[in-house]
Amino acid sequence: MKMRFKCKLHACTAIACTLLLTFSVLPVAAEDDIKSLENTTSNLQNQLNSINSELDQISTEITDIQMQVEVTSAEIDRTKAALNDAKEEELQQYEDMKARIKYMYESGNVSLLQMLFSAENMSDFLNKAEFIQNISDYDRNMLDELQAVRQKVEDEQKTLTEQQDSLKELQANLEEKQDSLKAKAKATSTDLAKYQKQLEDARAAEAARQKAAAEAAAAAAAVSNNNAQQTVSGGTTTNTGASMNVDASELDIFAAILDCEAVSDYNSMLAVATVIMNRVNSSNFPNSISGVVYAPGQFQPVWTGKLDRRLESGPSSLAYSVAQDALNGARLAEVSNCYYFLYAPATSRQGIVIGDNLFFASW
Repeated sequence: MKMRFKCKLHACTAIACTLLLTFSVLPVAAEDDIKSLENTTSNLQNQLNSINSELDQISTEITDIQMQVEVTSAEIDRTKAALNDAKEEELQQYEDMKARIKYMYESGNVSLLQMLFSAENMSDFLNKAEFIQNISDYDRNMLDELQAVRQKVEDEQKTLTEQQDSLKELQANLEEKQDSLKAKAKATSTDLAKYQKQLEDARAAEAARQKAAAEAAAAAAAVSNNNAQQTVSGGTTTNTGASMNVDASELDIFAAILDCEAVSDYNSMLAVATVIMNRVNSSNFPNSISGVVYAPGQFQPVWTGKLDRRLESGPSSLAYSVAQDALNGARLAEVSNCYYFLYAPATSRQGIVIGDNLFFASW
């Protein structure tokens, strides 16, 4: 009996040791597989985070460019209106000049020669000759000036159109890149999900292996205990705003942008000034007049050179007056919560129209 019992104990001990040996060899390969899968999923997650970050950046750039395209389109419409006005004024001046010439040279009995010969003395003769020359010079100067204005507006319209085309091309390129990144993000997400599933299965298998190993160890311990027992017997209308002091150059910029962006009346300029001051006082925008005005892609006269030309020629007295009032705290109540505006005839947005601009609170 004792021999047979000892043989059974030896057999159980051998089985337990075999199980322990088997489960002690398996962890090395399993841990390597899990570590490899963890590295792969970590790398894929980092790639996906990088792609999503780039997508967010491109989305912001596209939104900014869309805003610039809309602003530029509005300014093109404004410039077209100004060009039509300049052409009409030039044509009217030309017609007035022709009418004067016809009257002075062709109609009636009074001619330029008669006017000259009716002079009472040499001094009177020279005065009348100077008068006639002044009329001629006036007509010529007015035509030259109107033609120059028309050419200037045409050039500005051409510049705006080229800028709009460039912005649209950039927008198309960004949207193409955005689509490519979305496809890449989708593929990366698919791969990540696949490897995450493999990692989940490997971890579950490892947990099951560890449980089996624990059970085997417990069985081996039980066998060992049994052995010991057998051998040893134991066992997470206007309102007032904040006033602001600025130096002369900031005031010049403020007044100049009002001249560029608003029609020449007090409320139209104060509406634009209110938007600018709202931005200065907002944490979402620069905290100075020049910072707000020269922020990239915000005010069309900056990138077309219109603001520089106005600064060179000098802002109007009305613009200076409105700018100073705004700095002293004056605001147009109707637009007191607005941070944006567009040329009203060029947009279908909802908002408040002051002068020829439409004001609204958010883009």
